[in-house]
Amino acid sequence: MPKPPFSPPADAARLFLELYYPIHYKAGIGVEDALRGGELGRHQVAILWLIHSEGEGRRAMNRKAIERSLRQWFEVSGAAITKAIRGMSASPLELVRLEEDPRSGREKIVRLTPRGEAHIEAMIARGTAYVQRIIDHMSGAEIVNGLEFFRSIERIVDGFED
Repeated sequence: MPKPPFSPPADAARLFLELYYPIHYKAGIGVEDALRGGELGRHQVAILWLIHSEGEGRRAMNRKAIERSLRQWFEVSGAAITKAIRGMSASPLELVRLEEDPRSGREKIVRLTPRGEAHIEAMIARGTAYVQRIIDHMSGAEIVNGLEFFRSIERIVDGFED
């Protein structure tokens, strides 16, 4: 006998919402804390992640583009972003350096230093270890379905920006 088509519950959006906050605030903040490694603030980790995931060659990003993205994620001022970047460029961190944008003398490029590149690799290793602790309790099918679910959410939400 053929299996009937799957029908989501009528209150699926509410059920998703009820799961979202515990996931975001327990698992999401746990991942973020692992990425921070006790050294950086949330905005600084977000800046490094943006450069790594969206920057030119995964090493540099226009400061204004960083600000636009961070304002979508946080309620943050331009001054707070500048302070976060300056903190990462100063000793003892020296993870990034500010360069003049060759296309505009008023714009700045935030570029990872070799130390910054190494820091991101260590940051990713800590985040991966945290997520591994979660998926160690999942079946192979749950992992595959979870990855597909997150990819679908990313695709749909990215479509909202258009």
